[in-house]
Amino acid sequence: MNIENKTILVTGGGSGIGLEITKLLSEKGNRVIITGRNEAKLSKAASQFKNVTAIACDVTVEADVLRLVSKIENDFGDLSVLINNAGVAHVHRLHQSANTFDIAQEEISINYLSVVRLTENLLPVLKKQKEAAIVNVTSIVVFAPAASIPTYSASKAALHAYTQILRHSLENTSVQVFELMPPLVNTDMAKEIGGEQRGIPASQVADALYTALQTGEFEIHVGMTAQLYQVFLSSPTQAYKVLNES
Repeated sequence: MNIENKTILVTGGGSGIGLEITKLLSEKGNRVIITGRNEAKLSKAASQFKNVTAIACDVTVEADVLRLVSKIENDFGDLSVLINNAGVAHVHRLHQSANTFDIAQEEISINYLSVVRLTENLLPVLKKQKEAAIVNVTSIVVFAPAASIPTYSASKAALHAYTQILRHSLENTSVQVFELMPPLVNTDMAKEIGGEQRGIPASQVADALYTALQTGEFEIHVGMTAQLYQVFLSSPTQAYKVLNES
């Protein structure tokens, strides 16, 4: 698809992968709307780039989402790309953690359920466009769960399944469905699991997304994800070993 002069919404656009996606899409002449819970961080991010609008929104809160959707409908009715990037991850071990349920509940709420709700509410706007796209940001862990982030892995696996079904459901509409699947990335969220030492730059993930949108590559295997996917095809057990020994 043509990814210039579009109106684009990026959730979690104030930092990490979302910020780099916002930077790149803004530089390509798009109008970008970014959301997040921290209004000060959002405003600071928006001020760095041209044509970026910050709207504070907690995607897990229904009232916030409905206000966001109303503003999109009224002020950004030409929205044609939704990038569901907001996410959270917690390091813990299933056999050691005393609050696994609470951790899982938060991760499922942000990483999966919030995507379903926002997508459902914005689909009518997206369907009005001649060309539109939904991008769900999952992870390398959809092919092999990481033991150090077990419930995060489960939440992204749920989002992976949802994304596949959504793509099939919308195949006869103007809305294309993409899945961005990065490996370990050097972001604040990934510091606990070695992102600062071993993660790829967030800008590499943004570049991969931009290229895939242009070429119509619906599953975007960034960096090590491409290699792990090949291992997964031959042996899911081996893929688990590779990911958890790396």
